[in-house]
Amino acid sequence: MALKRISDSILYVGADDRTIDLFENQYPVSNGVTYNSYVIKDSKIAVMDTVDERATDQWFDNLEEAFEGKAPDYLVVSHLEPDHSGNIERFLKKYPDTIVVANAKTFAMLPQFIDIDVPEDKRFVAAEGTTLALGKHVLTFVMAPMVHWPEVMVEYESTEKVLFSADGFGTFGALGDRLKTSELENMPQSWADEARRYFINIVGKYGPSVQGLLKKASALDISVIAPLHGPVIDKDFDFYIDKYMRWSSYQPEEKGTVIAYSTLHGNTRKAALKLGDDLKKLSDEPVVVYDLSRDDCAKAVADSFRFDKLVLAGVTYDGGLMPCMEDFIYHLKMKNYQNRKAAVIENGSWGPVAGKLMTDALASFKNMNVCETKVTIKTRLNAKNESELSDLAKWLLN
Repeated sequence: MALKRISDSILYVGADDRTIDLFENQYPVSNGVTYNSYVIKDSKIAVMDTVDERATDQWFDNLEEAFEGKAPDYLVVSHLEPDHSGNIERFLKKYPDTIVVANAKTFAMLPQFIDIDVPEDKRFVAAEGTTLALGKHVLTFVMAPMVHWPEVMVEYESTEKVLFSADGFGTFGALGDRLKTSELENMPQSWADEARRYFINIVGKYGPSVQGLLKKASALDISVIAPLHGPVIDKDFDFYIDKYMRWSSYQPEEKGTVIAYSTLHGNTRKAALKLGDDLKKLSDEPVVVYDLSRDDCAKAVADSFRFDKLVLAGVTYDGGLMPCMEDFIYHLKMKNYQNRKAAVIENGSWGPVAGKLMTDALASFKNMNVCETKVTIKTRLNAKNESELSDLAKWLLN
């Protein structure tokens, strides 16, 4: 097969995985995922990361085609998560003369992931600003701790101006026959939906660390961003970087409302839909409604970061919240949700407490404007509740 290419000298040797159903065993990936790996061919040959063991055979076939009978000189390890380090041991057994390029934290953690020792004379220990010449191509190493593991680093190739960005700028979804964003349809906007879900749920907790990396990257002259998941970015850099700046600083991308509800018998759902209809009558702003028992929690979380307003509509259950609502709030907290306008709708046939619990949770997040008046439903919507929902819609849009 003809390998995908970033350029004549930089080849893509990664693989699509369309058999996986859950990424990290928790995030649905109906369109699969990629495990990206690259080869730089110069006087020396460098392999940029391995792939998940699920893609072992395809990856080694790609490597053999890329090497054209030569042996690799370097294996660069940017990130030790198993979807990128899953073939380090097999690679080193097949190519034992390869020098492993990694930083000190990576080498310290490496025995947790492989069962063979890398001798000192087969180690190149990278640090901030260290360079490695492959011939005309030169790699400069930039440390990126906690984006999103402590050992992460990225690499900048200065001749072709390629940033190998590890999990940064990654996204869910298989690539098929195409590699670059310039080759894909509906870019860059279609990239944003899956990249947002990827970033917020996997990297989002570490916004300050991402901001630090973006600051370093801003000083580089970049023509291509080559992540470890998803397409290679080769145009519209301002769009992609702006998204990362907003996501990592926890600022909304646009005006709009997420209504996330839990319901036992459908009555709270009716309230959520009624509020959504009221909002749509008053404004053209997007309104997205999520049934937390059925819909993808990761997408609900991602959209909550996308838009500037959130409504929690929850039912009292066993003196607390339904587990799906608790789980949603937990994920918001874990990903540092903040800087939003929010409101609460509660339902309870007797002794409702959901409203207080949801309000307290929202108030615990940073810089939240939480509506002081919650809508309380006693089992079914009545005329008073409908009026209150109309007023709530006006408050949200004010």
